[in-house]
Amino acid sequence: MVEWRVPASTGKPWWLRVRVRSSRPMATISSLVRGGVTTVCSESLCPNLPLCWGRGEATFMLLGDTCTRSCGFCAVKHGFPQRPSSKEPENVARLVANLRLRYVVLTSVDRDDLLDGGAGVFAETVRAIKKLSPGTIVEVLTPDFWGSCRLVEEVVEAGVDVFAHNVETVERLTPTVRDPRASYHVSLKTLRCAREADVVVKTGVMLGLGEELEDLEKLFGDVAGLVDILTMGQYLRPTPRNLPVKHYVTPEGFRMLAEKAREKGVPVVVAGPFVRSSFASQAAYRAALEARKTGKGKTILFLPVESTT
Repeated sequence: MVEWRVPASTGKPWWLRVRVRSSRPMATISSLVRGGVTTVCSESLCPNLPLCWGRGEATFMLLGDTCTRSCGFCAVKHGFPQRPSSKEPENVARLVANLRLRYVVLTSVDRDDLLDGGAGVFAETVRAIKKLSPGTIVEVLTPDFWGSCRLVEEVVEAGVDVFAHNVETVERLTPTVRDPRASYHVSLKTLRCAREADVVVKTGVMLGLGEELEDLEKLFGDVAGLVDILTMGQYLRPTPRNLPVKHYVTPEGFRMLAEKAREKGVPVVVAGPFVRSSFASQAAYRAALEARKTGKGKTILFLPVESTT
């Protein structure tokens, strides 16, 4: 058996390092964000921010920066959010066109205060992007929409290429990791609704919160028939107020878990310590299309190599 994890009590291991770098594209996106467009990159304190922004890539967060739910792993602020801006879909679409982005990810905070959970804003933004940038591939990473197939269909029918919703963690840990209003089975239902809408479907899970191997094997089986793409990354505590890390998954552990997910029937698996939902999205999307066409899946690993110098 591969030694797939090490206790967090031993300290952060060598493979959890990220090179901080800046560039003109990163500065450009930073200035635009300060101008009123929100990205999940900054709001969630993502460790890939320097890498992705340095390449001129970003995931846009719709519906404000305040979430109605309070999950133990998340650094996004929570409370009672403001009314959505009617100009947001157009503002995001213009930014996408100005940056000439070919692949865009749209996500949002949870908006349980809205009758449609924000589905209408997702749909309007997708249509606005497709109008100004017809060749741009659009992925949405949505809330659970309370498991409503009608709301999922509303978003999908706007022209999305990839529908993503994250289960976040294994079923056993869901009550302690996610907000009480979140449900493992509702998340599965949301993914099932997207599968029935015949669009590329994607989900993601964080590792390091105390899950056991049998928990993950169950999750792999649960999502295998529902998704084209599964992402797996290491949970890193964003602030002292968030849940502590229980263990760190080793590079070989990520390789082993990706193989198990593929064996369970997940077509495309993206895995590695710094993998997040939107990381390597374009490569995963292309692999998913190829898997649908040929029946051959793919494992995409981002594993660090220990330096000998």
